[in-house]
Amino acid sequence: MHPVQSTLHHKIIPPRRSIAAKAPALILLHGRGANEDDLLGLADYLDERLFLVAARAPFDFHWGGGYTWYDILDVGRPEPKMLAESYQKLSQFYQDVKASYPVDPSKTFLLGFSMGTMMSYSMALTKPEAVAGVVANSGYIPEEADLNFQWDRLHNKPFFLAHGIQDPIIPVHMCRRAKTLLENANAMVECHEYTMGHEISEESLGDMSKWLTDKLDA
Repeated sequence: MHPVQSTLHHKIIPPRRSIAAKAPALILLHGRGANEDDLLGLADYLDERLFLVAARAPFDFHWGGGYTWYDILDVGRPEPKMLAESYQKLSQFYQDVKASYPVDPSKTFLLGFSMGTMMSYSMALTKPEAVAGVVANSGYIPEEADLNFQWDRLHNKPFFLAHGIQDPIIPVHMCRRAKTLLENANAMVECHEYTMGHEISEESLGDMSKWLTDKLDA
């Protein structure tokens, strides 16, 4: 199977174990300066039933190679025009994935790291009915973005939050803020803090993998 044409360049890994005609899907969104290969290395550690889709951010990252979803004005402040364009492209891409691949639209999850987490939150909070759940690694909710967050439609929406208490890039208090906002909206939040920096550790990977499997089994 080859990747279809859409608004975002991407790679796919079909399920290693198929249980239905339409598989649960996990869309992987990388951080700044990386590419679509960055999170595909997680594949061997994730549930074999998942149809994995790894997207590439739309903008070149000029300060070190790779790609980015937007420029940063300050910590917690994305450049609004770039964020808006990335959001629109991701929104269309998300629809294309569900329409073009043999995936279950009701079981399509997002997994982000760093800036990819901000994009995952943006999708899930604006279109909660379209997103089965979110794995949010080392990120925050972009509260200053010009997006229409549907806080009143997040009841029981599942979120897994993972953050390093030694993160020098995005301080852990921003994860705690996200946890508070989501819990106040009555989302179903599982939040873990780890002794690590701005990264995915073996421990956090194990926890998020178990969380995803539990959601597939539910």
